[in-house]
Amino acid sequence: MRLGLIIYGSLSSLSGGYLYDRKLVEHLRSQGDQVEIISLPWRGYLPHLRDNLSASLLRRLSRLEIDLLLQDELNHPSLFWLNGRLRRRVAYPFISIVHHLRLSERRSRWQNRLYRGIERRYLASVDGFIYNSQTTRSVVEQLIGAGYPGLVAYPAGDHFQPPLTDNEIALRASQPGTLRMLFLGNVIPRKGLHTLLQALSRVPQGAWSLEVIGSLGAARAYAASMQRLAAQLGLSDRVKFLGALADTELARRLEKAHLLAVPSSYEGFGIAYLEGMGFGLPAIGTTAGSAGEMITHGVDGYLIEPEDAQALAGHLNELWQDRRKLTQMSLAARRRYSAHPTWEQSGAQMRAFLFQMRGQ
Repeated sequence: MRLGLIIYGSLSSLSGGYLYDRKLVEHLRSQGDQVEIISLPWRGYLPHLRDNLSASLLRRLSRLEIDLLLQDELNHPSLFWLNGRLRRRVAYPFISIVHHLRLSERRSRWQNRLYRGIERRYLASVDGFIYNSQTTRSVVEQLIGAGYPGLVAYPAGDHFQPPLTDNEIALRASQPGTLRMLFLGNVIPRKGLHTLLQALSRVPQGAWSLEVIGSLGAARAYAASMQRLAAQLGLSDRVKFLGALADTELARRLEKAHLLAVPSSYEGFGIAYLEGMGFGLPAIGTTAGSAGEMITHGVDGYLIEPEDAQALAGHLNELWQDRRKLTQMSLAARRRYSAHPTWEQSGAQMRAFLFQMRGQ
């Protein structure tokens, strides 16, 4: 099978969405398929809209010798109108990989009205979908209807191969002392680090430590404001901003931590939660988006309302004080991870779906 994949920038970019795309490409190539990456340059949203008028991009896509074209939905501003022009020139189908819709994020109403119109037109221009969660599928179908072929293929967290046994997880959780927490994700407003810092200001000073792991360059102004907020709240000596880490160092930090907290305002899936669960870390997410497809509230983590720092502080205080509860939740988190599909299983599902779609 010969495929193309349209993305912005590099496939090696550090985010859950790019990891998902990268794992799909690795699986397809391991099965003997040919995958050509069509990389469009990162620009702003409005400059991306001009790609729809690009004669050179239209020619490039028209000349692809492929059976099927994959499009990361992140690229929708560059393709929402161009897809219609392209369809008149090619026979291959278009499949969109949807991580989450831009209109699902919190922003001003007028902005989301604009994004809604553009995303709706884009979504209606493709032949089928690969979704990263049932939540993402539901949002798309609410926008354009349920008549399109689609597959939910969950991301996985098994690329780390967590080394800890259940006994080691239980021993780590049961020991009294500092509650060691991780925030894992690019430091951008949607990930909710401000909510976590506000919650930590309500937890006793000697009770916790926090390591913030993720790019500080994805939203530089926000990342700088989070460092200032930590200082203003008197938390700087217990909050470490580590930036993005290589997998080996990240695994070492996950192995030593007790808890993962990423109180995002919205997640299409949230691979970080699953990665942490592999190391026996209960996960704290929010009720907005698909975190609830992984996290069972009160069993292997907690789900709070977005921006609810008070509720988050209550859960952190509980786990710091009750190591028996932390131990139970840590082992439950590991069981939840073990029950989840692997990248190999999800990749096989996606490849079978693509084989089915290539003839349409």
